[in-house]
Amino acid sequence: MASSRGYLEYVLEQLSGLDGISWRAMMGEYVIYYKGRIPGGIYDDRFLVKKTPSALAMMPDAVTEIPYEGGSGMLLVEEIDDRHFLEELFNAMYDELPEPKRRTK
Repeated sequence: MASSRGYLEYVLEQLSGLDGISWRAMMGEYVIYYKGRIPGGIYDDRFLVKKTPSALAMMPDAVTEIPYEGGSGMLLVEEIDDRHFLEELFNAMYDELPEPKRRTK
């Protein structure tokens, strides 16, 4: 099942207090970028983030879910209505996220 554009728009609205948020559609799902890094995405209308130490500390009871067949487990964000929490989460995770890979020609 693909994610809905409406759910993407809701998540983006919740993240609108952060500078540097962007997204990319990928096979019916949406990857979320924060200042060029990928903290998570929207998969089957679920907002999932990578399992970083900060994310685990801020969401100790979070359920681990698989974003797509063959994918690694990610944390389900249940506090989707709490803008302040989402901002804190993304800021805490940022330094733990891998830098974008440089493209080679």
